[in-house]
Amino acid sequence: MNKRFENKVVVVTGAAQGIGEAYARALAREGAAVVVADLNAEAGEQVAKQIEADGGRAIFVPCDVSSAESAEALVSRTVEELSGIDHLVNNAAIYGSMEFNLLISVDWDYYRRFMAVNLDGALVMTRAVHPEIAKRGGGAIVNQSSTAAYLYSGFYGLAKAGINSLTQQLAHELGGQRIRVNAIAPGPTDTEATRTQAGDAAKDIVRNSLAIKRMGSVDDMVGALLFLLSDDASWVTGQILAVDGGQTFRL
Repeated sequence: MNKRFENKVVVVTGAAQGIGEAYARALAREGAAVVVADLNAEAGEQVAKQIEADGGRAIFVPCDVSSAESAEALVSRTVEELSGIDHLVNNAAIYGSMEFNLLISVDWDYYRRFMAVNLDGALVMTRAVHPEIAKRGGGAIVNQSSTAAYLYSGFYGLAKAGINSLTQQLAHELGGQRIRVNAIAPGPTDTEATRTQAGDAAKDIVRNSLAIKRMGSVDDMVGALLFLLSDDASWVTGQILAVDGGQTFRL
């Protein structure tokens, strides 16, 4: 069986659980050497070990995406152990533990930390990683957005709208280096984090706003990721792909 990412090295941030973990496992099944990057060392180590046990290749590297020093340390270790980087998946975010508050009243220090991870983190990682991708002749970056970018959702939606714009800007800045930049915008997805945030309200979201009457699963996101990273998407860049069961539509 031909594996699409044989001999490729892919960094996935926030890969210790949820959608990020699903991304890491799927990429490993497709032949990639995966860097499981996360602040949760125990869970991240377990994901990497399970990938190895399943016949794939993975290493865990602790990483705070809001820190340029942490991002550079991840790049150094990845290059040392895996010889380079071909693709980057900017998935890490504060979500499951996210506070409910308004933009006009949320604690300022919390807001700044939140945006440092949920928006700036994608740029921090891209700045650190893109020179290594360029050395390999180019590759792809996929950012994790959300349909929250198109809906009222306070500072979370603001961060994801920023991710969309960042994706489009970076696509133009990096296109000359043969690096494509796209984003996936999941709709309501059945993860532990979403169950914590939405609770029983998730049922109302499904009933009232989704064309396909079920929550998304982490596996629903995997196909979009593999496509956007693959050569099948070689002329696709600066795009935000909604994988949302028909929750949003834009003309």
